Amino acid sequence: MASFTYSARNKGGLIQKGTMVAIDRAAATASLIEKGLSPILVKEDHSSAGDKTSLLDKFITPKVKLQDKVIFSRQFATMINAGVPIVQSLAILSQQSESKRLRAAIADISKQVEGGATLANAMALHPEVFNNIYVNMVRAGESGGILDNVLERLATQQEKDAEVVGKIRSAMIYPGVITVATFGAFFFLMTVIVPKLASIFKDGGIALPWYTVLMLTISKTLTTYYWLIIGGIVGGIVLFIRWYRTEAGKRVVDRIMLKVPIMGPIIVKVNVARFARTFGSLMASGISVLDAINSTKSALGNSVYRDELADVATKVKNGRPMSEPIRASKNFPAIVGQMIAVGEETGQMDEILLKLADFYEKEVDTVVAGITSIIEPILIIVLGGMVGFIVISVFGPITALESGT
Repeated sequence: MASFTYSARNKGGLIQKGTMVAIDRAAATASLIEKGLSPILVKEDHSSAGDKTSLLDKFITPKVKLQDKVIFSRQFATMINAGVPIVQSLAILSQQSESKRLRAAIADISKQVEGGATLANAMALHPEVFNNIYVNMVRAGESGGILDNVLERLATQQEKDAEVVGKIRSAMIYPGVITVATFGAFFFLMTVIVPKLASIFKDGGIALPWYTVLMLTISKTLTTYYWLIIGGIVGGIVLFIRWYRTEAGKRVVDRIMLKVPIMGPIIVKVNVARFARTFGSLMASGISVLDAINSTKSALGNSVYRDELADVATKVKNGRPMSEPIRASKNFPAIVGQMIAVGEETGQMDEILLKLADFYEKEVDTVVAGITSIIEPILIIVLGGMVGFIVISVFGPITALESGT
């Protein structure tokens, strides 16, 4: 979609000027003719607010918080339900949001809608704020006359998604801090304390056990080649991130992560919950099955599930029921295919999938709540093992020195 400025003559012979959103110049011209206008000049507007937002504000202004979009969606739904015109609603909301980027986007959307664009097409000019799923649901709400209901569903969906992601992040903070503290303490002991003991052992003239020799070797390596080790770690992380950002790298990592103990089941449940809620919300908004599948695909974080849905879309396009490839998939739990089959038979796909989303979101809550209790003893064992290794390696030779004197 692009923004166009135009000059056109109406039936009364007066010249009108404005802006509009269309796929290309020909579509913009055709839209003006449909409105009873005679186009004089139609050209693409490269200096629209939408372009400024996506190119300049992307690097200067912070991203729009999910909570800001939730508040916007609910307030917008309330105004539409109360009969307030869309343009007037957008004008009011553009002044209320705490997010600078969201205010700018809403103001531009209001301008585009006032110029004749549909709300969905205007929102599509701001993909950094309103993703493909949001735009498609708004488009369905506009065509079906249920825009207020759709906006409420979008707000609920965004809240649920943020809640799941937030709980996972919160659960990983404690293990992350402990892990950093563990390796930090080990590095400090090996580079500060152990080197001072090495001279004592050397002057003692006793045969050191293998584990003490190993400890002293590790300590000497860290103190001598610390710059090389740190550089190697940083370089390795940078190279891994660059590789992971490629399609091939992401696919490899995503497949491996599904098989990792503890994390694998969580990733499955999160992606299934997001799939069910997003797909169910799209279906409830009146979007076709094929369009809903393609839109849902972009909402999933794991490339394995995106590939699965791409395959499902191909088979649905060829006339097969959606439940068939879902059932055959090894990455979707069996209950998902069964529930979709029931939805296809009863015509209640949206309700069944939203209930399935509730079920898996509760499953995620249960698993995430147990992460700390599972990881904490593992980290304690690792930390205790490191400290114990250093203590034994130090006190063994000291005891031998004391007995020798």
